[in-house]
Amino acid sequence: MGQCYGKYEGPEGDDSFNGDGHSVPKTPNSKHGSYNNSNRGSFNNGGASPMRHKASFGSSHPSPRHPSASPLPLYATSPTPSTPRRFFKRPFPPPSPAKHIQSSLVKRHGAKPKDGGSDPESLDNEKPLDKHFRYPKDFMSKYELGHEVGRGHFGHTCYAKIRKGENKGLPVAVKIISKAKMTTAIAIEDVRREVKILKALTGHHNLVWFYDACEDDMNVYIVMELCEGGELLDRILSRGGRYTEEDAKIVVQQILSIVAFCHLQGVVHRDLKPENFLFTTKDEHAQLKAIDFGLSDFIKPDERLNDIVGSAYYVAPEVLHRSYSMEADVWSIGVITYILLCGSRPFWARTESGIFRAVLRADPSFEEAPWPSVSAEAKDFVKRLLNKDSRKRMTAAQALTHPWIRNDNVKIPLDIIVYRLVRAYVRATSMRRAALKALSKTLTEDDLFYLQSQFSLLEPSRSGRISFDNFRQKSLPCTQL
Repeated sequence: MGQCYGKYEGPEGDDSFNGDGHSVPKTPNSKHGSYNNSNRGSFNNGGASPMRHKASFGSSHPSPRHPSASPLPLYATSPTPSTPRRFFKRPFPPPSPAKHIQSSLVKRHGAKPKDGGSDPESLDNEKPLDKHFRYPKDFMSKYELGHEVGRGHFGHTCYAKIRKGENKGLPVAVKIISKAKMTTAIAIEDVRREVKILKALTGHHNLVWFYDACEDDMNVYIVMELCEGGELLDRILSRGGRYTEEDAKIVVQQILSIVAFCHLQGVVHRDLKPENFLFTTKDEHAQLKAIDFGLSDFIKPDERLNDIVGSAYYVAPEVLHRSYSMEADVWSIGVITYILLCGSRPFWARTESGIFRAVLRADPSFEEAPWPSVSAEAKDFVKRLLNKDSRKRMTAAQALTHPWIRNDNVKIPLDIIVYRLVRAYVRATSMRRAALKALSKTLTEDDLFYLQSQFSLLEPSRSGRISFDNFRQKSLPCTQL
């Protein structure tokens, strides 16, 4: 399920080993880590993505790291007085986040005794976990299970066919999650939430279709649409590492449409990356589908999340600061767009701690090739998505109105930020309202286009007024979670 994790750093200058003794692909020599066939450049997810067809797994390698360890923001200065450095030949190294990562692992997935066995004393003190999900227990009678197409730390994905009903014979993907590996209440809740989110997000043509959820004594089965066209990352590699501007627009429009829809429903994905977008078929113009909602969560308009999840190259600065909302997804889209246009990552380092440091402190480069040949509008679009100040970052719906990507054929959804703005205006003092009215005269043409599109979605009357009932009905999904 694609979380950030801590990494064991082997001998200096050698990135070929991790803490578990597995080999890790060499990092690219490019300054920004450009994609090539020898290094997919992704922090792979811990659980197999449920809809990947066998063809899309052919060139992938299993993640060598634990999927759930969470990196913490860069260390802070201790409030206690430090011993003067003159008493030491060299200063102490900066504190490692490893202990905090391990505690995060224990909290989410349970501790493992040092001797590899169980601790009877701790087992006596623990309450038994409720692993009954109240899902139907007729999986084998409804589906014919086929070959395995992917495997992760907490489950695997299989090809299957529906046995009966109007969809008889339809190929599907089944994500099988072992109950034996659900060793904490949080892990169990993660599965419940993933199914709940998949059910809530039905209706968008760029979201993978959810069919069913079943269980038995051993496993939970999540049945979804089978996507046979492979990952977006594979398409990037097959094109030599980058897309043309026109082709990149088509991909980014679909991603923004998906994310804007999710945000309006009160869902933040938290793990957007090229590996989590699949094409329905191998056709060059096949539809793109978003998958893997294992790290997603429900969120209210003014709520802030604090748990660090995601994938290192795509994680937003505010996630590392442990206070973030839906804007974190938009940052990830900015990273994906940067990769599509130039074939390199905007933030790259040889170690994960180096990546996090770059995300927090560095600015992406727009000077190296091929950026000089990329349009000014495209560069402005990426810069506005990769704004480190989440308050100034565009929302997904706002990004769809940007001049670089604007398309009359792409429907702009209602933006969740409209709910926040209207509520703030209602609560504002008369003086503040007067100031806002004066500032409205300084809006740019792009700002006006966005506001007009949002205003029309609220179905104003002929007199140009919006009723409270209309506003409440349109913003209902995001306000009643």
